[in-house]
Amino acid sequence: MELIIVFIILAVVVFFAALTIKIVPQQRVGVVERLGKFHRLLKPGVNILIPIIDNVRTNHDLRIQQANVPPQTVITKDNVQVQIDTIIFYQVTGPEQATYGISDYVYGVRNISTATMRQIIGKMELDETLSGREKISTDIRIALDEATEKWGVRIERVEVIDIKPPLDIQEAMDKQMKAERSKRAMVLDAEAAKQDMILRAEGDKQSKILKAEGDKEARIRQAEGQRQAQELEALGEAKAIESIAEAEKNRIALIRSAGLDEHVLTYRSLEALTDIANGAANKVFIPTRAVETLGSIGAIGEMLKSSKSD
Repeated sequence: MELIIVFIILAVVVFFAALTIKIVPQQRVGVVERLGKFHRLLKPGVNILIPIIDNVRTNHDLRIQQANVPPQTVITKDNVQVQIDTIIFYQVTGPEQATYGISDYVYGVRNISTATMRQIIGKMELDETLSGREKISTDIRIALDEATEKWGVRIERVEVIDIKPPLDIQEAMDKQMKAERSKRAMVLDAEAAKQDMILRAEGDKQSKILKAEGDKEARIRQAEGQRQAQELEALGEAKAIESIAEAEKNRIALIRSAGLDEHVLTYRSLEALTDIANGAANKVFIPTRAVETLGSIGAIGEMLKSSKSD
């Protein structure tokens, strides 16, 4: 009997110790009620309670939580039904408000998210809905923040996971997308062909310009060469004439220094003329003025003979 009593006492002590000592993990808090009224929050670590008088109403996780909102079918402004799937990230910032402000804040967050989504999508057309995920997420988060502020819950993010239009509209959109891509490809091909033609024409133009410039430069250089050749040829002829004139000048000077006068020169010229006329095929035409000088040939000959005898 004594052992039974000891075991009973130990069991009672352990039971009361379990009711008295509460260990709370990190990032969790407990809401304590004393005699049915909120008393305090249990902090992470070891906490002491008064058995039977103090009661832990609930525990809250202070980490960021996520709540998946079931896919909702909503109607857009242009009367198209779309199915939208969203996910909400939230965090409990006021454990007391989250306990006494609403019975189930997760359920409330989902309901507000669904109602707000219907209002937002009802003001948007299908194309705007498909491209406006960020706007939808922002508007839902703002509406949730206004409602959950007094619940001790803060909405961190709202993400629209998927937007699914009806199957027939999706097929029409796929066809439109393919047509748009085909059109874009044709435009790009036409633009490439246009650029190719422009580049070819520009290259042909530049080639012709360069060829014309080359021909022009060649003609200029050829004309310049001919001009320089003519100048050199004229300079050579001038030098030759100058040399001949100088030689003739020297010859005349030598004749004059030898004492030969114009009668002797005339006689020598007539002798040369006679030699020319002696040829079988030669015909000599003597000007009238030259005939006048023929009469003096004999006199010139006599003069030469007398000068030789002297």
